Parts: sequence; structure tokens; C-alpha cells
Amino acid sequence: MTYVRAAALSELEEDTPTRVEIDGTPISLVRTEGEVFAINDICSHANVSLSEGEVEDCSIECWLHGSSFDLRTGKPSGLPATRPVPVYPVKIEGDDVLVSVTQES
Repeated sequence: MTYVRAAALSELEEDTPTRVEIDGTPISLVRTEGEVFAINDICSHANVSLSEGEVEDCSIECWLHGSSFDLRTGKPSGLPATRPVPVYPVKIEGDDVLVSVTQES
């Protein structure tokens, strides 16, 4: 896997999603419960940014229709979304948040 610097850890506010783009992939970075998660920023139900939603209990809620997605797995926990969104591996090195959007071969 190839990791790319996505943000500074010190810039991420607790429970506040931050939208970044890596190699053309929109990603929502979320610092919560002592970890940093990277989830695709586009809701699987509607083409809207998840980073505009609320974070609670290790999930992110789509602001438009209220579907929530688990930050660890990307699985939806309620309708109207029925499909998961991709999640990406994260590494922390010093103050750097590194994310991999590449698939292993």
C-alpha cells in the first residue's frame, strides 16, 4: 500500500469531519474516540458530501437524508442508504495523517 499525507493531526478537530482529496478521491477524515478514520466522502445513497454531516458513536451521518455510516467499516446503519462506502487505512507518523487509497495487488 502507498500512503499519502492527507493532513496534520493537530489540524483535525475532535468529532468534526474534514474533507480532503487524494489522487482524485474525496475523503472525509474524522478524529474521534482516540483514532483517525478515513471514509469516502460521498454518500452511497445520494451524491452529497459526508464531511458536512455530524459525527457520533464512531459513525458519520449524511446531512441530507440522515443515513449513518460506521467509520470503521463504511456500512450503513439505517435507511435510506443500503450500500456501504469505502473506508481507507490510516497511519499516524508524528503530526502527519497518512491515508492509502490504493488497493494491494
